[in-house]
Amino acid sequence: MSYAEIDGLRLWYEEHGTGRPLVLLHGGYGAVEMFAPILPALAERRRVVAVDLQGHGRTADVDRPLRYESLADDVAALITRLGLTGADVMGYSLGGGVALRTAVQHRALVRRLVVVSAPCRRSGWYPEVLAAMAHQDEAFGERMRGTPPHQLYARVAPRPEDWPRLWAKTGDLLRRDYDWCAEVAALTLPTLLVFADADSVTTAHMVEFFGLLGGGHRDAGWDGTDRPAARLAVLPGLTHYDIVGSPALPAAVLPFLTHPATAPG
Repeated sequence: MSYAEIDGLRLWYEEHGTGRPLVLLHGGYGAVEMFAPILPALAERRRVVAVDLQGHGRTADVDRPLRYESLADDVAALITRLGLTGADVMGYSLGGGVALRTAVQHRALVRRLVVVSAPCRRSGWYPEVLAAMAHQDEAFGERMRGTPPHQLYARVAPRPEDWPRLWAKTGDLLRRDYDWCAEVAALTLPTLLVFADADSVTTAHMVEFFGLLGGGHRDAGWDGTDRPAARLAVLPGLTHYDIVGSPALPAAVLPFLTHPATAPG
């Protein structure tokens, strides 16, 4: 458990377990603790490197906006600093967007990619989710005081008084439009998409995202030779908010990380 100095940012990371490295990226307003329920299962098989992103958890904010692209550059710099080239990267929600951008912007550093409950374009969220994002600001952050995310932040953040600022900067990020479909379609690394069956991402977008990665276009054949490099898991009985702590998540992820990869179609 330590800090890495990256372009003026003191990026917090923790290491658990041994084996091939797996970088974990939490969701918005969270920290590495977001993965606590599933960390033992992952660390039993992998060298897990869990990161607190800019302004989250133990990583203090710096004077720059929150952007998926710059957060991905931070993760890539950490992978390089720790000598983890060829690491697998897994992100949930906001961290899923960061994981995807890491693979897009730093392809040589990432072996396999796992995106959990995150779209590849902003309109992939349900309209009511986008409407909620429109109201995330300092005032909303003040109303969130006393909630479990705030209690964690107050306990571990270097500057607990930055809580409203985190809401303002995250809200600004979430309201920015993006569409990474063309870049996703150009990805060649094995990728697993994981969603809940009652997620905040539309089921239509789940299928679209998978299709961009080469999935869902044809029958795999009796021997599976036409199976795409990408995989899609829709976990039943879960939502966007409880998928990250479900034992079904490592049960879906760990086989993907170890199966022999096929060439992209």
